[in-house]
Amino acid sequence: MQRRHFLKAGLGFAALGLSGLARADAYTTYQRFHAALARDPELTVYANLEGNQQGHAHVEGRIPGELQGTFFRNGPGRFELGGERYHHWFDGDGYAQAWCIDGGTVTHQGRFVETRKFLDESAAGQFLYPAFGTDIARRGFRDNDSLNTANTNLLPFNDRLYALWEGGSATELDPATLATIGIHTWRDDLAAMPFSAHPKVEPDGTLWNFGALPGGDKLALYRIGADGKVRQAGVIDVPKLALQHDFAVSARHLVFLVPPYDISDDKNLSLADRHVWAAEKRGARIVVVAKDTLTIRRVYDLPPRMAFHFGNAWDEAGGNVTQVDLVLHDGDLLKAASRVMEGEREPNRPALHAAVRISLDHASGKVSTTRLLDGAEFPRVMPQVVGRRHGRLAMLSSDARNTSLMLDTVNVVDVERGRADSWRFAPGWRAEEHVLVPRKGARSETDGWLVGVAQDTNTATSVLSVFDAARVAAGPVALARLPYRTPHCFHGNFLAA
Repeated sequence: MQRRHFLKAGLGFAALGLSGLARADAYTTYQRFHAALARDPELTVYANLEGNQQGHAHVEGRIPGELQGTFFRNGPGRFELGGERYHHWFDGDGYAQAWCIDGGTVTHQGRFVETRKFLDESAAGQFLYPAFGTDIARRGFRDNDSLNTANTNLLPFNDRLYALWEGGSATELDPATLATIGIHTWRDDLAAMPFSAHPKVEPDGTLWNFGALPGGDKLALYRIGADGKVRQAGVIDVPKLALQHDFAVSARHLVFLVPPYDISDDKNLSLADRHVWAAEKRGARIVVVAKDTLTIRRVYDLPPRMAFHFGNAWDEAGGNVTQVDLVLHDGDLLKAASRVMEGEREPNRPALHAAVRISLDHASGKVSTTRLLDGAEFPRVMPQVVGRRHGRLAMLSSDARNTSLMLDTVNVVDVERGRADSWRFAPGWRAEEHVLVPRKGARSETDGWLVGVAQDTNTATSVLSVFDAARVAAGPVALARLPYRTPHCFHGNFLAA
């Protein structure tokens, strides 16, 4: 893996320079946000949380008897400490959650992931280390995992539970209590290597993942067996490598999208601020990697776009054509995730955020794109079709009637016919990612449920929502409401009992 060379090559977390100071405007960000929050209660989705949580949900409707298990969720929970506030939504310390469904009842528990960073800063009563979008640097650090917030995804795998982050190791949690066990090293020579928050688990249990250091022009690749042992690992060179948040796997390929960012060498800026949108220089690139050799098969040019999330991919024509579904954004969304931390709403422009299908012809190099749904994000497929041909894609969207960007509509899209089965939450609600959960022995991709969480800012409560995946437009079959608000999470996975 050439681990030492890989880490030193990047301009990412491990290579950030120390300024010795905190950002002077961290306090100003705190003041601006709280002034905006006093006027706009919908901003509670970006508010700080203190302490752990545990409670029972009140169920409206009926939880299907077959739906048994735990919906694990993760996202940033602590944005403020010592009168300072982070500048970027992605900076907050990880807050792991478990929504347990048992016999028609729903219980909830949430705990902060006790990373090295979280414990050090809690003891100090102030932020100490650089974050993705905030250049606070009061204390030196050893490696990527000194900065690990474990705040992006919660993955049950091989009878264990992992809190995942972009720039460092997985953090193992106790699946029953969410207590932090500690950093998990997949193999000794992979210690502290970036391990993305979006691994893909194929139906046979094989896990694929990557790790990136923006500016380092190298991408680490991993294949891990269902038993948790590393089967394959390597590094590929990707010029002008920038933010890599997600990818897709097909039977034969790994598919990445490299957005058109330049990476500034100004070490007085945060890593987020060092990403400079360079659409006037070049477009995006799709990089297709062969799974058997972990080498690049082909690179495709696209217009200047960025992507946070992929849905799925599959191969056809003997592996010479790959179809991939993802959400493309026209413009720099990294800055938008910074502005919300000061309480600024982003204008709603659904046409700039579209779920698409991209067809990649590896023989001819031709690319074609089909638009699926405007204003979309957080695409997911049924777990049994990961890497295989799929016909349904679950995702959120922002209703065109919204003046500001907020995800308030859940959809299951028939990607072959271009039809969306949709339901919109009431005003003042914010939807989180929803996932497809199959019935045991499911015969189709809609034979199951669409399960997610929504924030009701009218009452400052969080609600687990359950839809029949075949009849989303009929509305939720059950809503399980907590008597309190939980942090707005990014990603998670359902583990059936």
